[in-house]
Amino acid sequence: MQPLIRYLPKEFNYDFIRYRYIPITLSAFLVVASLISVAVQGLTFGIDFAGGLKIDARAEQAVDVAELRDRLNSLGIGGVAITTAGAEKRDVIIRVQQQEDGEQALNAALKKVQAELNGFEIRSTESVGPKVGAELIINGALAIALSLIGIAIYVWLRFEWQFALGACLSLTHDVITTVGLFSLLQIEFDLNTVAAVLTIVGFSINDTVVVYDRVRELLRKYKKLPLPDLLNLSLNRVLSRTVVTSLTALLAVMALVVAGGAELRSFSTAMAWGLIVGTYSTIYVALPVLVYFELRRDDLMAPKDSGAVKGAAEQAG
Repeated sequence: MQPLIRYLPKEFNYDFIRYRYIPITLSAFLVVASLISVAVQGLTFGIDFAGGLKIDARAEQAVDVAELRDRLNSLGIGGVAITTAGAEKRDVIIRVQQQEDGEQALNAALKKVQAELNGFEIRSTESVGPKVGAELIINGALAIALSLIGIAIYVWLRFEWQFALGACLSLTHDVITTVGLFSLLQIEFDLNTVAAVLTIVGFSINDTVVVYDRVRELLRKYKKLPLPDLLNLSLNRVLSRTVVTSLTALLAVMALVVAGGAELRSFSTAMAWGLIVGTYSTIYVALPVLVYFELRRDDLMAPKDSGAVKGAAEQAG
């Protein structure tokens, strides 16, 4: 039986750049809609950001997470998140959302949970106040912003400023639309989501750099080919690699979406959306920027290349 990848053409011949205006308009709409959704509806923050209780406990035998969650939800203490750990699934981490009536209500919720965990060994208890939650929100946003800045600097140093701008716009598009999706669907936004967003950024920039590297290579090879045609050629030559990589990763993530349960819902949803929109933005955001900002071949001629050309010319003379 032949591997499926053999049925994909080694090179495609699609004119992506010619029809760039439609997807760019769609991207602008998605970004604006995402910002409006966040401004109007806001985000449904998880316990990590909203504050609450964190209880680390161990059971005598494997824990039935669904049954335990139902029992704790019946206590009337708000949202409860349960994560299992260890091969035997005896260790659990229970998170209870911040109580509206302050510290006294939080202590009362803790007592209710401890009473319900009869037979469990309570190993540690933490209280995440609103202040700590606010700090985590700031730190999460800062981590994403610094990653975008660091990537932009790296791409600028390796390529040129037009490439850095394209990569930065592409990644910003991915981040904003992912956050907008969570706002629109009111999916819980927690530290797992931040981890997923950072993973998306890394995956997307990897795709973008592969395409950019091929653009740089062909710019030096085909010196008279119009830039839109050259960008199409570059993308078509790496498209099969991009498609296979994205589909393979997406299949793994879809397994988490289907079978990962409630605890992994935010992470798997962000990853699934990010893989799709990241591949899309590499094609329709990162590349068209090079056309709009008039990338020139001279920008990519390194000093050593210019020196080699000059030396060859002198020898020929």
